[in-house]
Amino acid sequence: MRSQPLAPEEITEALSALPGWTFQDDALVKTYTFGSFREALSFMVRVGFEAEALNHHPEWTNVYNRVAIRLNTHDAGGKVTAKDLELARRIHAIAWIE
Repeated sequence: MRSQPLAPEEITEALSALPGWTFQDDALVKTYTFGSFREALSFMVRVGFEAEALNHHPEWTNVYNRVAIRLNTHDAGGKVTAKDLELARRIHAIAWIE
C-alpha cells in the first residue's frame, strides 16, 4: 500500500508545532548543532531506534557536531506523508536542543 502525500496546507499546519523544521524541495528538513561529535552521534543512535520502530528511515548527514535531517517517503513519490511528520515529532521529542 502506497503512502499518500500530504497537501502543502497540512504540512504547514503540522510544522507550526515543530520548531526549526521547514518544508523544502518535497521534504521536511532540519539541522541540529550539538556541543560535540559525541552528542551528535548519541542523538543519531537514539533517532535510529525511533526510525526503526516506525520502519521509516531518514536521509541524514553528520559532520562533526551537526546532524542534517531530510524526511520524505519514497513510496509516495518522494513526497511528505504522515510517516514523515510522525518521525519529525519523535525526533523533536527526544532532541535536547532546538
